[in-house]
Amino acid sequence: MVKLNKIYTRTGDDGTTVLVGGVRVRKDDPRVEAYGTVDEANAAIGMALALSTGEHAQIMTLLRTIQHDLFDVGADLATPLTPGEKPGAALRVLATQTQRLEREIDHFNEPLASLASFVLPGGSTLAAALHLARTVVRRAERLSVSLHAADPATTNAEAIRYLNRLSDLLFVLGRVANAGQDVLWVPGKNREA
Repeated sequence: MVKLNKIYTRTGDDGTTVLVGGVRVRKDDPRVEAYGTVDEANAAIGMALALSTGEHAQIMTLLRTIQHDLFDVGADLATPLTPGEKPGAALRVLATQTQRLEREIDHFNEPLASLASFVLPGGSTLAAALHLARTVVRRAERLSVSLHAADPATTNAEAIRYLNRLSDLLFVLGRVANAGQDVLWVPGKNREA
């Protein structure tokens, strides 16, 4: 369990931080960039929660669950895999968490109309916040992919799959929040003089 008594330690004043396990790295290390962006995505989801209303209770409950998952993703990325690591030795994102997101995508997407074009981010306040969270999750995914490419033996690929599904879910939830009032992209709409 995490226990925080003192908020500042001054140990990071030199531009370094400590990963789970005690290894000190620079704050711009790819692993720190990845889990830091997951934290940013979690904050963006928190903003979406703050902007949601009672009519979106099901979305609010799901977003709160996802916030817990994102702390798991961050902890996973902050803890390099070790050779021969035993299951349960470190907090890792599991396939069951990704599969839960897939079920939620199917559940929320089923009643939505098919799309004939890309959706412009925006619409309702909640939809706009969900689209912003989606783009931050996509950035976290890209950084995690880069981390995995640079250090595949120490990076859990399931965390990447989770982030990929989460961005898809946030897109669908944005459409749900817009209640069928999505604004679609019109290619070349403003090209005429």
